[in-house]
Amino acid sequence: MPGAHRRWMFGAVAAVAFAATAAAQQREIKIGVIYDYTGPFAAGGSLAAAIGTKHAIEMINERGGVEGYRINAIYADAQSRTEVAINEATRLLEQERVDLIMGVFSSAHCVPMAQRVNAQKRFMWANVCVASSVFKDRNLEYVFRAQVHSDQFGEASCTFVHEVAQEKLGRQPRDVRVAIIYEDGPYGAGVAAGNEAKCRELGLNIVLKEGYAATAPDLSSLVTKLRRERPDVILHTGYNPDITLFLRQSRELGLRWRALIGHGAGYGQIDRLRATFGADADYIFNVDPVAAQLLDPKSLAPGLGEVTAEMVRRYKAETNAQEVPPHTSMGFNQTWIFLTDVLPRAIRTHGGIDPEALRKAALETDIPEGGTIQGYGVRFNPPGHPMAGQNARSTPVVMQYIGGETKIVWPRALRTVDPVIPLPAGHAYAAR
Repeated sequence: MPGAHRRWMFGAVAAVAFAATAAAQQREIKIGVIYDYTGPFAAGGSLAAAIGTKHAIEMINERGGVEGYRINAIYADAQSRTEVAINEATRLLEQERVDLIMGVFSSAHCVPMAQRVNAQKRFMWANVCVASSVFKDRNLEYVFRAQVHSDQFGEASCTFVHEVAQEKLGRQPRDVRVAIIYEDGPYGAGVAAGNEAKCRELGLNIVLKEGYAATAPDLSSLVTKLRRERPDVILHTGYNPDITLFLRQSRELGLRWRALIGHGAGYGQIDRLRATFGADADYIFNVDPVAAQLLDPKSLAPGLGEVTAEMVRRYKAETNAQEVPPHTSMGFNQTWIFLTDVLPRAIRTHGGIDPEALRKAALETDIPEGGTIQGYGVRFNPPGHPMAGQNARSTPVVMQYIGGETKIVWPRALRTVDPVIPLPAGHAYAAR
C-alpha cells in the first residue's frame, strides 16, 4: 500500500505539473487592433499600418511570444467612421474582453477613443494617429503613444522651408509666400496649428490658412483662392480622396507652386499617388516618421536592420507593392516597441498584463536614439506633464519622391539626396 500510495501521489503531482505547464503554454494576451480596413482612410495609410502591425505580431509569435504569452490579436474595422471606431473599441473591451486596445489611424477616432478608454482605466497603445490634441492637457494615465505628434509635423515642414529659402529659392525667408491648407478634423487642424506657429516664429510670409471638410466633393473655391494668393510653398494636410481631388483640380484650374509639402496620410502613399498622377507625383515632399528601410542599419541598434528587412520582405510579399510606405513602419514599429519593451517588463517586473502593470512598464521605457527601426528613441512624458503619455523622443523627417522612389531630404544629418526645389521647368505643377 505505501508503494501504491507513493505511485498515486507521484501520478497526481505529475498530472498537476503537466496541467500547470499546459496552462502556462496556453497563456495569452488579447489585443484589440483597430484600423480602417475599408473606407477612404484605408487607402490613406491605414491599411499599410494595419499590415505592419499584423506582421510584427506574427513575428513575435513565431519567436515564441512574450514571456510565455502568445499574442492573440482580434482585428476590427473602423470603416473610416468615428462612431464605428468607438463602437468597435467598446465591443472589444466589453464583449471580446481584450487586455488592451492598439492601432487607430485617424486622429478623429483617436481623440474620443483615448478619453473613453482612459476613463475606464483600460490600456491603449496608439500606433499611428498623430494629433497633439489626443494628449495635450488631457492628463491621460493609461494611454501611450511612441509615434510623432502633429505639432512636430507642422514644425518640421516650416523649419525645412526656412533652411532652404535662400539656397534653393533665392529668397529671404520673409519673402517666401506660404499657404497652409488642411482637412478640418483634429489631424489636419493640429498640423496646421503647428505650421502656423512655427512659420510665424521663423518669419515666413503666410498668405493663406484655410481648412475644408475631408469629405468635400469640390475644392475648386480653395484652389481659386490659392491662385489669387500665388504661394511659393503649399503646406497641405489631408487624407486620401481629398488629396487626389486637390491635385486634380489644381491641374485643371492651373494652380502652380514651387514646392508642395504634405504631412503624412495620403501623402505617404507614393504607389497610390503615382498610380493616379504618374510622373506628376514626382518631387512632392512628405513629412512623416521615416520609412525604416530608408535608414542606414548601421545607425540603429544591433539586429534592427534585420528586423526592418523582414518587415519589408513580408509587406512586399503580401501586397506586391514596389515601395513600402512610412505607415507600414509606423504600424510595425509601435507594435514592436510594445511587444519587445513594455510588455516583457510588465510581466517580469509588475506582475502581469493588467492596465496598471502596463502603465507602470510604459512609464519606465527608456530607449535611446537608434533603438527603434525608425531611428528615434522612446521616453514617455510622465503624469502631470501637458503631454503626459506622449513620446518625448519622437521625430519626423521630410522626404521627397524622386523618380518613383522615396528619399530623405531633412534633417541634414539623415539626408540621402539634395532636395529638388523649386519644381523643375516643365513639371505639370511648376510655377511659370
